[in-house]
Amino acid sequence: MKKIYLIVLLSVVVLGVFLALENLQNRTVSLDSAEVREYQGEDLSSVNDFRENSIKGPQYVDINSYQLQITGLVQNPVNYTYAEAKNFTTYRKVVKLDCVEGWSVNILWEGVLVSELINKAGPLPQTNTIIFHAVDGYTTSFPLDYVKNNQIILAYKMNNATIPPERGYPFQLVAESKWGYKWIKWVDEIELSDDPNYKGYWESRGYSNSGNLSEYFLG
Repeated sequence: MKKIYLIVLLSVVVLGVFLALENLQNRTVSLDSAEVREYQGEDLSSVNDFRENSIKGPQYVDINSYQLQITGLVQNPVNYTYAEAKNFTTYRKVVKLDCVEGWSVNILWEGVLVSELINKAGPLPQTNTIIFHAVDGYTTSFPLDYVKNNQIILAYKMNNATIPPERGYPFQLVAESKWGYKWIKWVDEIELSDDPNYKGYWESRGYSNSGNLSEYFLG
């Protein structure tokens, strides 16, 4: 009888351990890799090396209701969820951001091509400008050719980790060869336009509309 009792007790313990492990597995959440500070022999800045200079402070987006809209001069306007936008081919590259305030950061960016996001909507022939909108009301614009010819990405990772809210989660534009004010954060709309003279937040306040690093940023 004692032997049978021990066998039953052992069976109960084993079953309990199995159920506990299964329950633990169901609660397991995959996390992004830690931030990397070197990529292919190139030193990277930290995600903490940025200065806070947004117009309304960091934005905290509810990703469950978030949508990335493709609007304007398109055949079929598109609304992407965060997961749908990330489901395009992933691209990564190291690009330096230079701010007009005098600081810079060298970051490994990872994201999707803007050109692929808008192609699904079917840009109309008269489109020549792309206007980016952010959840805080910030806007900036670029010639369509710049976005297409330079493989411009909308990034959701930096240094191998998800972009934090302070840096622009869920998406920041990697506007390479442009001053930092063109690197719009918290992007929630990409509008196709035929207005090459459109001026965004800082551009309407006297900053260069082109934003080229090779040129002075004022006027």
